[in-house]
Amino acid sequence: MTSNPFFEPSDLPYELPPFARIRHDHYLPAFERGMADQLAELTAIGACAEPATFENTVEAVERSGALLGRVRRVFFNKAASDMDEEIQALEGEIAPRLAAHDDALLLDAALFARLDALFAQRERLGLDEEQLRLLERHHTRRVRAGARLAPEQQGRLRVLNTEIATLSTEFHKNLHAATAAAALVLDSAEDLAGLPEDQIAAAAENANALGHEGKFVLSLKNFTSQTELAALEDPVLRERLLAASLGRGADTNGPIAVALAALRAERAALLGYPSHAAWEVADRTAGTTDAVEGLLRRLVAPAVSNAEREGDALARAAGVAEIRPADWQYYSERVRRERFDLDAAALRPYLELETVLHDGVFHAAGLVYGITFTERPDLVAYHPDARVFEVHDADGGPLGLYIGDFHARESKHGGAWMESLVTQSHLLGHKPVVVNNLNIAKPPAGDPALLTWSEVTTLFHEFGHALHGLFSDVRYPLLAGTQVPRDFVEFPSQVNEMWADWPEVLSHYARHHVTGEPMPAELPARLREAENFGAGFRMVEHEAAAVLDWAWHTLPADGDTPGEGDAEAFEAAALERWGLAVAAIPPRYRTGYFAHIFSSDYAAGYYGYRWAEVLDADTVRWFRENGKTIRESGEIFRRELLGKGGSVDPMEAFRAVVGRDAEIGPLLARHGLDG
Repeated sequence: MTSNPFFEPSDLPYELPPFARIRHDHYLPAFERGMADQLAELTAIGACAEPATFENTVEAVERSGALLGRVRRVFFNKAASDMDEEIQALEGEIAPRLAAHDDALLLDAALFARLDALFAQRERLGLDEEQLRLLERHHTRRVRAGARLAPEQQGRLRVLNTEIATLSTEFHKNLHAATAAAALVLDSAEDLAGLPEDQIAAAAENANALGHEGKFVLSLKNFTSQTELAALEDPVLRERLLAASLGRGADTNGPIAVALAALRAERAALLGYPSHAAWEVADRTAGTTDAVEGLLRRLVAPAVSNAEREGDALARAAGVAEIRPADWQYYSERVRRERFDLDAAALRPYLELETVLHDGVFHAAGLVYGITFTERPDLVAYHPDARVFEVHDADGGPLGLYIGDFHARESKHGGAWMESLVTQSHLLGHKPVVVNNLNIAKPPAGDPALLTWSEVTTLFHEFGHALHGLFSDVRYPLLAGTQVPRDFVEFPSQVNEMWADWPEVLSHYARHHVTGEPMPAELPARLREAENFGAGFRMVEHEAAAVLDWAWHTLPADGDTPGEGDAEAFEAAALERWGLAVAAIPPRYRTGYFAHIFSSDYAAGYYGYRWAEVLDADTVRWFRENGKTIRESGEIFRRELLGKGGSVDPMEAFRAVVGRDAEIGPLLARHGLDG
């Protein structure tokens, strides 16, 4: 297939993949040739007759796999953001083959011997800081992958990795189907009483797109507490919506979660660790399971205490003895209106997507980092909803491309995330191409997309990941952008949320979409005050998800594991054990739809959001109190941290910015929690 667009580098600006020419039947041949090419390249490196040097071994590895990298990044972005049956079937076929391919590379004995020899003499090789870091990362990856195991152990390891990849893909497939099946189809607009008119219109548009003309469809977001629960007036409908959210995937994915946890535990034991969590954390900034558990336990008591106070206030507002889970958000919104004179729905006319994007997100990036954005309608993305922007640096020079894909659709995963389609590398001459995916309900044609405050902060958050990729300034692809420890990667994105309500930024984008009037000056202050009411709920639901992840992945290989049908009982026992069995606050994710940990790479890593938030809250304080201008502070943050990617120790990068180790006080203060 000589015409396969993956077979040669793209000739488009920034090597943007040529989406207009990519067809489904291009993927498999590109994967097959890409895997064969890379295997041949690394086999040749391992068989090289010359003594190992940094250039002929480590740098040569970095140059390998160009074709596979191109198709891999495009395909898995497609599978996440524009899935169809053919892509889903191909994902099921290719995932285990990729797992086997990765094992073949990481466990190649000849190549590891060369890397091991270089690693042993690394201090005498005259390497610069980035070269030394690269050598250490390549060596560590292979040791952690089992390069030192005996051949029979490696054989079992390969089987485990293939089974894990297969089950993770099956989990993903099941969740996509279960989420679609759980959508609520309603007959009339009256059923949605309480929702703003534009959200009702979006539900009608969603129904039309899904083949339910004349009806209204509430599709589920990837998390538990659906945003519509705060506004729907019908308590029966609220109960139905929450039940649909909580129940999806339980029957099909519960057994898969049990099997995945057991396979991961066995793999960890084979690699010399007491649990999958111990294996994962050993290569993260936390370092030990004790450190993770210490942070989680420190936050549980104040979070539950605050949540109980909130629950009492809600029960009084509802006139009941105890608040139901499906009613929590509804009465929380009522209390906010009464106590803080703040109606969340009243904010939405001031938060129109295009204005938030251009006059908020992009404007903040200009204030802090001096960069500018120009939409490029001449460049085609992978879906009509995805838009391409060229990014220029403060000096006008080209920085990269940013693709924004903001609207929900049936073919897209729930949630929000960032992907890299081209990874920055001075070695390869690549500038970055990054994607942000969100799931904002698409309004009828010609109508504005009005956002909730949560959607605004999500947009700023994901853009923080995009900046991490765009600002990457390293030589080697393995160290570029967001390729940092899992419990550090959320830190820059969470820092970027600060600009959403920074006065100079908020006043620039929070304008009424019809009249152009600015948001009333008192609203931001009331919003910040009201945010503290609800901190207990948010912390408890997040902590509950984190400890469920932790419970699944601290299971020992030789211990008792739950039976195939016992996922729900396992969850209940874990929450009780951690003191997080708060009846009215379900976890942010339950096992059946916890895609982060069962079909993505956050296994034993969901704690990382909170771990990174300790750094984030402290860095926000630094931005506010360091005595420098925003622009000066932005340059320091970019130069010392964002631009470094994984080329330096991440905590050293943090200390280079803030000047000391992190403190937990700002995090507790942010959430209104007592220490």
